[in-house]
Amino acid sequence: MGLEPGRKWKTIAVVSFATFIGLGFYILYVSHAVSYLSDNPQACVNCHIMMPQYVSWNNSSHREVATCNDCHVPHDNVFNQYFFKAKDGLYHASIFTLRAEPQVIRALEASQAVIQSNCIRCHSSQVTDAKMAGFVENHHSKRTDRTCWECHRDVPHGKEKSLSSVGTQIEPITVHIPDDREIIPQWLKQSMKEENAK
Repeated sequence: MGLEPGRKWKTIAVVSFATFIGLGFYILYVSHAVSYLSDNPQACVNCHIMMPQYVSWNNSSHREVATCNDCHVPHDNVFNQYFFKAKDGLYHASIFTLRAEPQVIRALEASQAVIQSNCIRCHSSQVTDAKMAGFVENHHSKRTDRTCWECHRDVPHGKEKSLSSVGTQIEPITVHIPDDREIIPQWLKQSMKEENAK
């Protein structure tokens, strides 16, 4: 008698494994997982938790020049970029699934370090002014030893808002728009058709 399971157990194992794989693909489909590989900021609001951040960014000066990934993901190498994005995404998905999200979302320490380095990466000419470095003692360290948001508190997300005070989002989130969506309701179309027939 070998260690190999009997025919009955093989069938159960195959069915269980296929069910597990099927559920995995279904979860990937339902969560729009492919959208997280893009730079589209709307991917960040697939689960609605980031709506206050999305709305405030959408009305900021950064909207035209930076997406969520430009500020919140490391840019030193591709591996680190996707590793950090996956780690951060799994954390957000876990918190959302467990319904444990705080009312006011703040960046964690690891995210703060990434955001700070990206601020300096994009704004290096403003952070290190060559003219000032000539006559201001410790100019570079005074400009880079603090976080940028110690002074620029409302950039780019504005004042912190809780999840219960999101505000109005006029722009539709593309992943939540059904394919058969119509702007004019059916009852209004019918009414207009009847009115034109008279």
